[in-house]
Amino acid sequence: MRYRITLLLLLTLLLTKPEHLLAQESTDTIYNPTVLFNSMPRTYEIAGIRVTGAPNYDEKIVIGYSGLKEGERVTIPGKDITDAAKRLMRQGLFSQAQIKVEKTVGDKAWLELALRTQLRISEINYIGMKKGERNDIQERLQLRQGNQFTQNISNRATSIIKQYYSEKGFKNADVNITTREDLTHPNEVIVDIAVNKHAKVKVHKIYIDGNEVLSDNTLKKAMKKTHESGSWSGFLRSKKFVDQNYKDDKNRIIEKYNEKGYRDAKILSDSVVPYNEKSVDIFLTVEEGKKYYIKSIDWVGNTVFNTEQLDNILGIEPGAVYNQKLLEKRLREDDESVSNLYYNRGYLFYNLVPIEKTVVGDSIELELRMMEGEPARINNVIINGNDRLYEKVIRRELRVRPGELFSKDDLMRSYREIAQTGHFNPENMDIRPEPNEEDGTVDIVFNLESKANDKIEFSMGWGQTGVIGKLALTFTNFSIKNLFRPGNSRSVIPQGEGQTFSIAAQTNARYYQAYSVSFLDPWFGGKRPNSLQVSAYYSRQTGVNSSYYNSTWQNSYYNYGSYYNSYYNSDYYSNAYQNAYDPNKVLQMAGVTVGLGKRLKWPDDWFTFTAELSYNWYYLKNWEYLYYMNNGTSNAIVLGLTLQRNSIDNPLFTRSGSQFSLNLQLTPPASLFNPGKNWKKLSEENTTASKKELYRWIEYWKLRFKSRTYTPLLNADSQWTLVLMTRGDIGLLGSYNKYLKSPFETFYVGGDGMSGSYTYATETIALRGYENGQFTPWGYEGYAYTRFGMELHFPFMLQPTSTIYGLAFVEGGNAWSKVSDFQPFDLKRSAGVGVRIYLPMVGMMGIDWAYGFDKVFGTKGGSQFHFILGQEF
Repeated sequence: MRYRITLLLLLTLLLTKPEHLLAQESTDTIYNPTVLFNSMPRTYEIAGIRVTGAPNYDEKIVIGYSGLKEGERVTIPGKDITDAAKRLMRQGLFSQAQIKVEKTVGDKAWLELALRTQLRISEINYIGMKKGERNDIQERLQLRQGNQFTQNISNRATSIIKQYYSEKGFKNADVNITTREDLTHPNEVIVDIAVNKHAKVKVHKIYIDGNEVLSDNTLKKAMKKTHESGSWSGFLRSKKFVDQNYKDDKNRIIEKYNEKGYRDAKILSDSVVPYNEKSVDIFLTVEEGKKYYIKSIDWVGNTVFNTEQLDNILGIEPGAVYNQKLLEKRLREDDESVSNLYYNRGYLFYNLVPIEKTVVGDSIELELRMMEGEPARINNVIINGNDRLYEKVIRRELRVRPGELFSKDDLMRSYREIAQTGHFNPENMDIRPEPNEEDGTVDIVFNLESKANDKIEFSMGWGQTGVIGKLALTFTNFSIKNLFRPGNSRSVIPQGEGQTFSIAAQTNARYYQAYSVSFLDPWFGGKRPNSLQVSAYYSRQTGVNSSYYNSTWQNSYYNYGSYYNSYYNSDYYSNAYQNAYDPNKVLQMAGVTVGLGKRLKWPDDWFTFTAELSYNWYYLKNWEYLYYMNNGTSNAIVLGLTLQRNSIDNPLFTRSGSQFSLNLQLTPPASLFNPGKNWKKLSEENTTASKKELYRWIEYWKLRFKSRTYTPLLNADSQWTLVLMTRGDIGLLGSYNKYLKSPFETFYVGGDGMSGSYTYATETIALRGYENGQFTPWGYEGYAYTRFGMELHFPFMLQPTSTIYGLAFVEGGNAWSKVSDFQPFDLKRSAGVGVRIYLPMVGMMGIDWAYGFDKVFGTKGGSQFHFILGQEF
C-alpha cells in the first residue's frame, strides 16, 4: 500500500509542471510552428513582417498591399490572415500569395509574405499573319515586352484575335497561344501567337421567305455588306460573311420596308447554316405587315419658325407614304433639314421628337413636338495642336467667334477654311462643340494635327551639256515681317504668318537657264482677306545648230517634235550633243507681275476677284520654233482679271464642292495708237524687219474658263468614298487687229500638260491619250481649245505623310488655229486610268495610262503613258 502511494505521487510530479516551469516555456522561441486550422485559434501581436519571392517590388509597398501592420494583433489561424492574402492576390501582381508564421515568442509572431510574381513577357512572336495584320493585332492586344502574362490575358488575346479575323471573313481561324520559359531571363516567358486563318467564309446563298411586296433581289440589294457568291448584282462587293455586318444588314432590310411605308415589318426568324467548309447559307423569314400613309402633320411648340416655314422645309405632304427614312433625313440629316435650320440660328439645345399620335387603319397622324430652348452663344474657341502658325493666322480664317450665336454652317465653313490653308491634316481634324446648357453657351474646340506643307525640289547632275539641275523652294508659312526681326522667328526660316514665298532656279548649262521668285500674302494688311501677290521671272534658252540634224529630222521635229524618229548626221561633230549649242538661236523672256485679290460677299462669300498687272519682255534671235516671229524684241503690258469660286472641302483629296474660274487678260490695243501705220502691209511683207515692227508691242485678249465639280457617290462623311469629278475648260486667244495675231500665249495642246506649265511662251494644256503638242504642231499654233472630262477618284492612303488615290477617266478635247473655227463639241476622245501621290516636301505626282481613240493630223492617239508633276486646275 505504501509503495502504491509513492508511485502515484511520482507520476503526479512527472505529469504536473510547476508554475515557474510553465512561465519559462511561454517565453521560448518556436520556429516555423505548425498552424492547425482545426485547433483553437490564438491571438498574436505582429512583431515583424518579411517579404520573399518579389525581388522587384518595394517591401514596404507590398506589406501595405496586404493591410497588415507591425504591432497589430491578429488571430492565427483566422480571417485577418485570409483577408490579407486575398488583398495581395487582388493586386494582379502575383500568381501565388502565402502568409507563413516564421516564429513565435510568447504572444508575438513574425510573419513571412511568401509570394510568386506573375510571369512577364520577354518576347512575342507572331506566326501565320501578314505584316499589316500583325500591326493591327498588336494595336488591339496592347501586349508589350515586360508586361505580365496570365491565363486570363492569354484567353483575352485569343478572343480578340478570333474577332479580328472574323471581321475579315475568316470565321474558322484557329489561334494557338503558347509560352516558353526564357532561360536567359528568370521569371520571364517567350509568347508564341500562332494563327491559321483557313479560307474565308463566304455567303453561298440567301433564302428569303414571307416577302410578297418587295422581291428577293430588292431585299438582297438592301444588304450592303452581305452578298451571295457568284451574284452579278454584287460584283465588286465583298462576299465574305461577318457577324456584325450581317446584323447590320438585317436592320437594313427593316429600314427598306420602313422606307416603303411598312412600319410593322420584322424578321420572324433567321439562321446561318454551313454549306461547306468555306461558305454558309442564310435563311430569313420576314413579316411585311401593311402599308401606312401620313394622314396629318402637326407642329407643336414652335415659336421661332411658323408652321408654314417648317412645312416647306420638311417637304412631306399629308397623304404621302409613311417613309420613316425620308422623315428622319428631312428632320435631322439633310443639309437643309429642320434641325440645321434651328442650329444655324443658334438653337443648339433644340430638340424635336416625332410622335405617332394616332394610328387608325393604315393612316398615321404625326405630331412633331419642338423644344426650342434658348439660342446658344459661343463662349470660348479653343485651338489645340497648332505648332506652325501664329494663332491669329488661324483665328482670322474662322467663322465662329466668342460672343456670337452658334451656327452649324459657320462651324463647317471654319473647318473648310482651316483645311484650305494646307498646314493641317484634314483627315484627322476634330472639331467638337462642347455645349453648357446651364448657362446657354458652347465652347468650340478645334483639335488639329499639323503637317509639313513646304516643298523642296532639288536635282543635280552632269551631262554632255555641263551642269544640269534644278532647285526650287516653296515656303507656305513664310513671314516677311520676321525676315527683318530674326528674334521673332520660330526657325531659321522666318515663319508663322501663313504667307507663301517661292524661289526657283533651273539650268541645263548653256542651253537653258530659268529663275523665278514669288510672294503671296493672303491677308495683306492682316485685317481683311485681301491678297497681295508679287512675282518675277527670267529665262534664257538657246536653239540647236542646224548642222546637228539633217533635213529629215527637221521635218519630223517641226511636224511633231519627235526626237525618236530623227536621223543623225554621220560625222562626230554633228552627233556630239555638246557641239549642238548655237548661241545665235536665243529666246529670252522676263516679266514681273503685281496682283491684288479680294474675297467677295456677293453672290456669296465663296467668290474671289483678282486683278493683276504684268509686264512681259521677249527677245528672239533666229528663234525658228515660233511660227509668227523669229527675231526682234517684243513687249506686253497685260491686265488680268479673274473671278473665281472655290468651295472644295479638301485640296488634296476632294470629296465635295466645286471650282470655277473665269479669267480675262487684256493688253492695250497698241495698233490703235499708231493709226498711220499700214499693218496689213507689214503683215504681208513677211520679212524680219516687218515682223520686228509688227510685234514690237504685243496686243491680244485671252479668255479662259475652267470648272471642276466633285460629287461623292458613296457615303459623303466617310474617308473612303468614291468621288465623281467633272471638268470643263475653254480657252480663246484673240486679237483686236486681224493682222496682229499674237505669237505668244498660244495653247500647246495634247499629252500630260505638266499642270499648266509654259513652254516657248505658250500655255501647255493636257489631253491624255495623245502625244505632247499633237493638236498644235509647228505652223498650227493653238488659238482656241476645249477640254471636257469625267474622273472617278478613290483613296488608297490618307495620311499626313502622304496622300494616294487612284483614278479612272474619260475625256475629250480639241484645238483650233483660229478663234473663228472654234467648235467646242468637236472632240477627240480618250480614256484611261492613273494614280496620284502627294508627298509634303515634293507636291503632287502621278502617272496615267490613256488611250486616244481618234486621229489628229492623220495619226491616232493610241496607247500613251503620261507622267504628272504638280496639282492641276
